[in-house]
Order: sequence, then C-alpha cells, then structure tokens
Amino acid sequence: MRTYLYMLMLCSAMVMQSQNCNYTLSGKIIDLHDDSVLPGATLIIAGLEKVVESDINGIYTFSNLCEGTYTIQISHPNCDTQAFKVKVSSDTKRNFKLEHHLEELNAITLRASIFGNKTKTNFEQKVTEQQLDRFSNGSLGDVLNTLSGVSSLNTGNTLVKPMINGLHSSRVVIMNNGVRMEDQEWGAEHAPSIDVNSIGNITLIKGAGALKYSGDAVGGIIVAEAAKVPVKDTIYGKTHVAAASNGRGGVITSTLTKSYVNGWYGSIQGSLKRFGDYEAPDYVLSNTGIFGRSIAARIGINRFDYGVEAYYSFFKNEIGILRASHIGGASDQVRSINSGIPLIIRDFTYDIDAPKQDVTHHLFKVRGFKNFKNLGKVTLQYDFQKNERLEFDVRRSSDDNDRASLDLALNSQTIRLDLDTNNSDLFNLKTGILAQYQKNVADPSTGVRRLIPDYERFNFGIYGVADFSITDNFLVEVGGRFDYFNIDAQKFYRSSFWEDRNYDVLFPELVVEVFGNQILTNPKLDYSNVSATVGTRYTFNDDYKLFANYSLASRAPNPSELFSEGLHHSASRIELGDLRFDSEIAHKVSVTLQKQGNTFGFSVNPYINFINDFMLIEPTEIRQTIRGNFQVWEYRQTNATLVGVDVDASLTFNDNWNFYHQFSMVKGYDETRDLPLIDMPPVSTMNGLVYQNKELKNLRVELRSEYTFRQNEFPDNNFEAFIPETSTLELVDVSTPPDAYHLLHLHTNADFSLSKNSTLNIGLSVSNIFDTNYRNYLNRLRYYADDLGRNFTINLKITY
Repeated sequence: MRTYLYMLMLCSAMVMQSQNCNYTLSGKIIDLHDDSVLPGATLIIAGLEKVVESDINGIYTFSNLCEGTYTIQISHPNCDTQAFKVKVSSDTKRNFKLEHHLEELNAITLRASIFGNKTKTNFEQKVTEQQLDRFSNGSLGDVLNTLSGVSSLNTGNTLVKPMINGLHSSRVVIMNNGVRMEDQEWGAEHAPSIDVNSIGNITLIKGAGALKYSGDAVGGIIVAEAAKVPVKDTIYGKTHVAAASNGRGGVITSTLTKSYVNGWYGSIQGSLKRFGDYEAPDYVLSNTGIFGRSIAARIGINRFDYGVEAYYSFFKNEIGILRASHIGGASDQVRSINSGIPLIIRDFTYDIDAPKQDVTHHLFKVRGFKNFKNLGKVTLQYDFQKNERLEFDVRRSSDDNDRASLDLALNSQTIRLDLDTNNSDLFNLKTGILAQYQKNVADPSTGVRRLIPDYERFNFGIYGVADFSITDNFLVEVGGRFDYFNIDAQKFYRSSFWEDRNYDVLFPELVVEVFGNQILTNPKLDYSNVSATVGTRYTFNDDYKLFANYSLASRAPNPSELFSEGLHHSASRIELGDLRFDSEIAHKVSVTLQKQGNTFGFSVNPYINFINDFMLIEPTEIRQTIRGNFQVWEYRQTNATLVGVDVDASLTFNDNWNFYHQFSMVKGYDETRDLPLIDMPPVSTMNGLVYQNKELKNLRVELRSEYTFRQNEFPDNNFEAFIPETSTLELVDVSTPPDAYHLLHLHTNADFSLSKNSTLNIGLSVSNIFDTNYRNYLNRLRYYADDLGRNFTINLKITY
C-alpha cells in the first residue's frame, strides 16, 4: 500500500512538472464608449501576487501564467473597479472595457496630448478642457493657434478662421459634437459658429486621413467634442467669468450637469460675451466690438450596450468690422493703404454699426448607438442646422444702414449610419453611409445684387476604414470613400459678365429666360469624388513612434467659387466665381517621428501636398461702384504644391519646471505660373517656460514667446488705380508683407478651495506685454490698421 502511494505521488509530481506555465495574457484597457485607451489602470489576478499597470497606450501584460481560469480585478482613477474572468489555455489576448468617469474639473495639464484615437496612422494633437478655459473670451481660431502647424486667417481680431498647414475655409472640416458644421464656411471672414465654452476637448487631424468625417478635408479636420458625463449619481458644474482691458469687456459662462447611475444624464451651458472697440497700441480700432450669446443643452442615456442622446445649440454673434476698412473712391483706397494709421478713428464705444455681421446658428442632433456582440457598435444619427447670415454695408443713405446688404439662410439636414466592428487587436473595420440635403435662400429684399444664389445641394457618401496589426509594434490602416454631390441653382447673371466668360458658348443649355441685361440660369452640376488613405504606425524602443500616411482628398467647388458675382459686403470686395471649375484633387504625404518621455519629448512632422485644380482667389483690380470703390478678387484654378514641417518639443527639468518649443513652416507654390501662393503663413516659432507647483495652490505660471518672421515669398498682385482728383494712376500695394514681429505673453493661475466639493481658480494674463506695434500678414485688415495692443485679462472659475 505504501509503495502504491509513493508511485501515485511521483506521477502527480510528474504531471505538475509537465504543466506549461509560460503563457502570457495581454491586451488593452479601453474606454467603454469611445474606445480611447486608459493608461495607468491597475490589474490584479485574484489569488496570485501578480499586479501590473497599463502603459501610456493602455497595454498590459501578464507573463508566466499556467493553464486555467483567472479572475482579474481592474481599477482606474475615476472608474468603478470591475472583475473579469479569463480562461487561459495558450498565449491569450483580451481587451477590457471600463466605464470611465472623467472628473478633471481641477486637473492641470502642462501641454496638449499629442496622440489621439480618431485615426490610427495620422499624427493628432489635442486641446484639453483646462486649456480651453484659458480662452473663454476668445474664439476657436484663437485656441487652435496654440498648436504647431495651425495659424489663422483674420478679419480683425474677432473674425478668426483656423488655417491648417496653409489651408482654410472649405478645406478645413469642423465637427461639432459629431455634426459637420455647415455655416457658410466658404467666406474668408466667416468664422466658425462655435462657442469654445461649450467644448470639452478638441482633436486636430492634419490632412484628410479621417475618412469617417469627410473626404474633402484637404487641409485637415477639427473634432470638437463635449465633455464626458460620468455614469453615477452626481450633480456638478462650473461658472467662468473673464474680464479684459482691451475692448473693456468680458464673458460669463456657466455649465450644469446632472447624471444618474442608471445612465441618464442632462447638461446645459450658456455664455454671454460683450466687448466694445478694441485698441491698437496707438489708437482705437473703431467699430470692432462684439456681442455674442450662446446656449447648448443635451439629454440622454448612456448604458453598457446602448445609448441615446439629443443635443441642441444656439449661437449668435454680432460683430463689428473696422470702419476704416470700408472707404469711398479710389483716392481713399490708395490713401488708406499707404497711410500708417486708419483714416477713421473715433472715441471708444460699445456700439456696433455698419459694416458688421449678424450671424445666428441653430444645431439639433439626435444620436443612438447599440452594441451587438458579434457585429460591433452601430450608430444612427440625424442632425439639422440652420445658419442665418446678415451682412451690413455702409450705405449711401444712413437710413438704410439697418437693412442688410446680404441675407443668406442655409438649412442642412444629414442622416448617417456607422458601424465600428472593433473585432480584435488584429483587425478593426469602420464603415458607414450618409445622405445630406441643403437649401440656401438669398433674400432679394436687400436691394443689392445677391452674391450667392438660391440653390439646393444633395450629397451621398459611403466610406470604409480598416486597420491591421501586423505585429504588436506595427499597424497598417487603409480606407476609401466615395461622395456624390449634386447642385441645383437659380442664378441671375449680367449679360456682359455671361458673355465675357464665354458662358453663352459653353453653357447655353443653362439659360432659362432673358430679362433685358439679366439672364436667369439654372445650373445643375454633378461631382463624383473619390478619397482614400493608407498609412502605417510603427512603435520602437518603447518611447518612439513613426507615423507615415498618404491621403487622397477630393473637394467639389463650393457655391462661392462657382457662383460669386458681386460685392461681398463684410469682406469689402467684389468676388467673381467660375462655373467651369472641376473638383480639387489633393495628394498629401506626411511622416511624423514622435518621442514620448517623462523628461524629453518631441515630434517632427514634414509633409508635402500636391493639389491639382487648386481653387484660389486673388486681387486683380479696383472697381468703382455706386456704393464706393472696391477691390476685385477673382477665383481661378491652378496646380499647387504646399510643403512644410511642424516641430514640437518639450523638456521637463523637474517636478516644477517645464520648457516647450514649437516651429512651423509652410511654403506654397502656384506651379502653373511658377509663383508663390497668396496668403501663405509666414514661418513662426513659439517658446514657453512653465512653472507649476501643486503644493502651492496648484500655482501655474507660463511665459510664452512668439516670433513671426516676415513672409519672404509672395505673389505680386499690385495694380494701379485711376485717381479722378489728380487724373493720375497710383500704385495700390496689396502684396508687400509687413515686417517680422515678436510678442511676449504671461499667464498665471492658482486654485483655492471654497468647500469640500468647490474650488475657485483665479487666473491673470497679459498678452503683448510690451504693447508692440505689429501687423499680421494673414490679417485681411492689415492694410488699414495695426493689430491689438497690450491686454490684461482676469479669469475667475468656480467648479462645484
């Protein structure tokens, strides 16, 4: 019997020794709702002393595991701790999804995150809610100007259009809470209809690689999203008040959110902004005030496998345009451009008179999603937008100044269906279809020739994007998209213009009826656009990533490029479009090397963009009208090349001190005429030194230096104007760029506890510390006045 027991024990030992205990369990910890990675999660195997943390990419790994079933407990800041069972019989990969509760109301972030998750092989940049708070009295363009590769096309300091790698307007797509903004973005002085205080975070994608959002984003895509809502019983909010010396005004904004553990939530946010005339260092910039108000609300339910949300926003801005930029005859035009100061300087006032804009934007969205076990996440969304644009010119009779010279109403409706399979780490597929209907109505009661006609536009699109993990370190992403556009317009042309453009020969079938010297036409235009992307991401030496991406973008002409024929009042220029335009085709290649580290990090992003049939607008002459003297700007197509590089770097000296650097350069060339392109950003660099002490009231002090070089490559678009008073020809210099300039800014803030759940953040900023006189090459009012002088801003933010 004893011998039998010895033999049994020996056999058991042999079996135990033969068991394989070299298996690995690995995967990612990701957010349940948007699949973003969650670094810093702690994973514990119950019964074993095995504890690991997910890295910066959300990846975890357990090694030396035996075959069996394990219970894994996972915890993460602002997440409920959860337990999962996993069966291991070989090397196993398993992703875990957590319900992530974002409670970053008082977090301080030194720099923007430079890796996002909208695409897998495009280098992305992010702006956090804390950074957005510093721009509560600014615009979306002001916020994005802090990122490398992003500049802005300005009309004064209140009309700011984001420019990405030298491209703007219809070439930059803006997504607002999952809705593509349709707000007459074709205009050079049409700023985005978004209140920065309603945004939780912003992701910037340079180029058209994110085909889910668009195929015509030749410049890039800006994804603005609301803050996440925790799935628990809570109520919280914040109130932000900012006051500024320049403009003698400020903004107040407040947000309140209520959520429940069953997934229901509701949120409401509102803002009120009021500024009077802004000031350059030496004079008042008359009629540059702004009066803005907005409100946004959402309600929904967010559960593990399904969710529904309804969202509504109202945005209204009344914006004055520098009075000195709207002048009379040719002699005033020449004198104004050649003068060192504006021809019209008045005392400070909060009044906003003509010339001005009055823009109202409504957005409504309802979205629902459902997770299917063997299929993926299916999302259905419907959205409606109504954009009303009024532009007021300085009329000959002051009694008519209250009557808009341009009155446009654009209604847009879109429905889309998306599928995200999110099958595994090895292969993921995103696909979807959308249909959009737009109707634009130009009110004829203005008494002024309509710049943009009545039209209807239909768009149908379908896309698919897949990514493949070749190895743990090497990923490939490919995608394609097809868009069909149909435009049906009703447009009156002057007979002389119709014949000068040879339209009577090219498009006789478009003529509906002739009324004296006016021709009524019915252009029906179709565009079929194909877009594509292919890219890779390679990770090596743990801290380094290499991104490489090729994108093909196709952009159909916008209504301005096709139909413009008249005075664009708030732009103070005559614009002429061209019916003969084809779609713009862009081929962009970009490479990014990124190093992430606790002490030193950087990214270098060179790119080249070849654009066939590039549509540009440029000045050609001065024309005298009954309302005054205006420059004529004409659209034309050419082949263009844009090449540039963006550099980011940061160095952390210790727990308190941090230094960052940015450098951006882009060069644009008209290959057909062998000339530089107009309105290309000059080379710029930014450096900042940040001191932060969490032990000292979360004190943060930042000194930022900006240097903008003189643009040394530009086309010669100067022309001569006839001066009736002297019967002479005078040169109108609209080409020569202003000098280089250097600006210094200071920002500081600290936190003070008011109660257990309430904090007061006090911030003080000084921009243009030395009150420097300068003119920005990309400011369309640089011909008439200097840019802003010194500005003191105080910010008070209460979170509760």
